[in-house]
Amino acid sequence: MASTATTDRSAPARAAAASHQADEAIAPTSAPLAGFSGTRRVPPPVNEPVKSYAPGSPEKAVLKARLASMANERVDIPIVIGGKEIRTGDTAQSVMPHDHRHVLADYHKATPQHVEQAIAASRRAAAEWANWAWEDRAAVFLRAAELLTTTWRSTVNAATMLGQSKTVFQAEIDSACELIDFWRFNPAYAQELYEEQPISNNTMWNQLDYRPLEGFVYAVTPFNFTSIAGNLPTAPALMGNTVLWKPAASAMLSAYYIMKLLEEAGLPPGVINFLPGDPVAISNVALSHRDLAGVHFTGSTAVFNSMWQTIGTNMSRYASYPRIVGETGGKDFIVAHPSADVQALAVAIARGGFEYQGQKCSAASRVYIPRSIWPALRERLVGIIEELKMGDITDFTNFMGAVIDDRSFKKISGYLDDAKKNAKVLAGGIAKGEDGYFIKPTLVETTDPGYRLLCEEIFGPVVTAHVYDDAKWDDTLRIIDTTSPYALTGAVFANDRRAVREAAMALRNAAGNFYVNDKPTGAVVGQQPFGGARGSGTNDKAGSKLNLVRWISARSVKETFAPPLDYRYPFMSEA
Repeated sequence: MASTATTDRSAPARAAAASHQADEAIAPTSAPLAGFSGTRRVPPPVNEPVKSYAPGSPEKAVLKARLASMANERVDIPIVIGGKEIRTGDTAQSVMPHDHRHVLADYHKATPQHVEQAIAASRRAAAEWANWAWEDRAAVFLRAAELLTTTWRSTVNAATMLGQSKTVFQAEIDSACELIDFWRFNPAYAQELYEEQPISNNTMWNQLDYRPLEGFVYAVTPFNFTSIAGNLPTAPALMGNTVLWKPAASAMLSAYYIMKLLEEAGLPPGVINFLPGDPVAISNVALSHRDLAGVHFTGSTAVFNSMWQTIGTNMSRYASYPRIVGETGGKDFIVAHPSADVQALAVAIARGGFEYQGQKCSAASRVYIPRSIWPALRERLVGIIEELKMGDITDFTNFMGAVIDDRSFKKISGYLDDAKKNAKVLAGGIAKGEDGYFIKPTLVETTDPGYRLLCEEIFGPVVTAHVYDDAKWDDTLRIIDTTSPYALTGAVFANDRRAVREAAMALRNAAGNFYVNDKPTGAVVGQQPFGGARGSGTNDKAGSKLNLVRWISARSVKETFAPPLDYRYPFMSEA
């Protein structure tokens, strides 16, 4: 953003448009770098440091001011197709989950006709974007990373905090650091991929042409991670694809600011088309269109299964086989061995289970504890839970905010009612929704390893513990592997190395991200590529080169320097 982070932006849409115009002079151009000869390399990627927001820090003062100004704004969020803003007048509201009477924004809902227009706009943009030098595409996202690092940081963090009820730390590691990391590391991974070329010799030159997919990519993003909302449309775009982006209704404010940031970074019109609105109406058009080339999805398993089924039904209509990439649900575990460090285990359960109200697909929601350490763990864990503060995220002393919306609040409340009847609630178990959608962090104990709270994804601050006999370590590992249809994240706590090895082997297919003596959340781009299999998705590992491979269609090119001039082969002679 052209203005500084402390500038008053009481009219954010106008300010974003003005700063975009002021910056056009230095935006990347549509042609490869003029007069450049040589192999260009992107800057070596580094993970963005997490700011502390400690008392007296400059970043805390800037963010506090931005939170106050944005809380007093009511943003009008348009559809964006081919770089043009469209307002239908058919709107829905974005509210603060921790103060659900407070409206932050009104967003205009796209119709099926707008989806068709977006497909046409993406087709027009593809003719140029796909043929840019890859380094020029990378430059857009490298610049976006730097803008987010500096002048846009407080705005995107504040939008995530207010609109998704994230604490300052949860917003900082997500909407700032992780998204910056995606935009830094993905260009470096693309460079690695493009450098991979086949063997040649003196008679021929073999090459791989890494083409974008033929058609558009449909990106459907979730509410719980702003970084995922930014990565799902931009990873395919980096590889030369054009994208239709349908953001989650409950994270519309942060998604809109990401779109404006990308425009300021020099993203050409039509490369990413922003389509808020009814997911069913939008998906019905996008998923059945002949030009659908791929789907980049994060959300529920049920929705992903439905999308896959729709694509399967329409296979005869597509110009090519769509690439389907999805990260879906999780029922993530922590298993403790009798040799586990009890204090480290208690902290891991509290942080892994209750940070961001348990609304992470990687959140710990089922734990398996040996009987010998359960009394000590229970005492420490209940003590931690009773200390956790929950409330308005603009109060930086709060550890938790509210769950995302009324639907989630009612669903989690139903699980709490079930636990009070069929298990033992050791802490929490309270839901209060009068002013905000607040669910207190809850610890449940059950003797039934098949109890529904150990099997079903809750997506809230509810952790269920099953206590096992120390002698049944092997049996418990088998139970963990077979209890849930998901396989996203999991962790083992043990100081006995043999136990670590046994858990790692027994649970090899139970988690795509496996942690030893650490909570099962907090994957970092470039360090722990993220994704799971089974009911948790296609395990295409966001934050690695593996994901980018899905968005290209390689063409082999063979050039022969001295082609044969005689059809006959030596074996054809009898002499």
